[in-house]
Amino acid sequence: MVHAAAIMSIPTHAPLPVRAGVAPSFVCLPHAGWSDVLSFLVERFPAVAAEAWRARMARGDVVDQHGARLQPDSQCRHGLIIYYYREPVAETPIPFAETILYRDAHLLAVDKPHFLPVTPGGRFLQETLLVRLKRATGIADLAPIHRLDRETAGVVLLSCDRTTRGAYQALFRDRAVEKIYEALAPTAPHLQFPLLRRSRMVDGTPFFRMQETAGEPNAETAIDVIEQRGEWTLYRLCPATGKRHQLRVHMAALGIPIRNDAFYPVALPDKGDDFSQPLQLLAREIAFVDPLSGEGRRFASGRSLTLGIPARDLHSPHDPSPAAATDPHASSG
Repeated sequence: MVHAAAIMSIPTHAPLPVRAGVAPSFVCLPHAGWSDVLSFLVERFPAVAAEAWRARMARGDVVDQHGARLQPDSQCRHGLIIYYYREPVAETPIPFAETILYRDAHLLAVDKPHFLPVTPGGRFLQETLLVRLKRATGIADLAPIHRLDRETAGVVLLSCDRTTRGAYQALFRDRAVEKIYEALAPTAPHLQFPLLRRSRMVDGTPFFRMQETAGEPNAETAIDVIEQRGEWTLYRLCPATGKRHQLRVHMAALGIPIRNDAFYPVALPDKGDDFSQPLQLLAREIAFVDPLSGEGRRFASGRSLTLGIPARDLHSPHDPSPAAATDPHASSG
């Protein structure tokens, strides 16, 4: 959303406060080619009606980088940065709760449920982990240190202090974090475990999928068996890299796609707000040496992928019936 030519003019602190756990969004004018601010906003955000922008401006919810209120007829000028609050039309409540595992002045470790996005995007704003936690903790500077898919449950780390955030982000950049995942997928008698999957992953088609291609590997996952139950097996996945959808792509490429994966090996129709079939992938543990204190830290999810799976669902990996109930503390993983 940020035009490259305007990056240098973006202020460190937003001129609008965090509201109900949501920080303001912003957009930069790439040039002064619009008659007024309203014309630019309507063109830039076609899904938002002009009347909605007028109402926001009347409330003082649209300002420039200096905090000056913008009006529909405000002049477009080069370097203008427009701050505003996102207002999704409607959000379906996600009926699963996150659990705080650890908190200090710098770090927050959380056990995230399935279906809850980490950050706002698309049709999700209030129903995201970040906004929920900002409301619950009152920490306006809270920010995730790493990614976890909306469909995946488990441990997420967030930074509470922007001055020390870089030290924790460097752990992931330098691969100094031990990450252990668990996945429920078909039993694979044709494979020898443990095994190491290394491949080159690139953006795929549609845009939200990744794919493997020829070339120098940039994704690596160690895979082993934890427990076998007939045609289903619980696997331990240890990624050395952090490519988007890496574990899901690697498992599908081995012929053992993770149960209830709607993206791999093929993209299935959008299930909307159906919470009955959570992806059976869990970020079980994260461990590292704290860059500030030098102490070893290990955080583990209290969720399980094996609880609540009906016995009939443990017999055939092709059975389309739900894999688990939707209790977030039991079967949702």
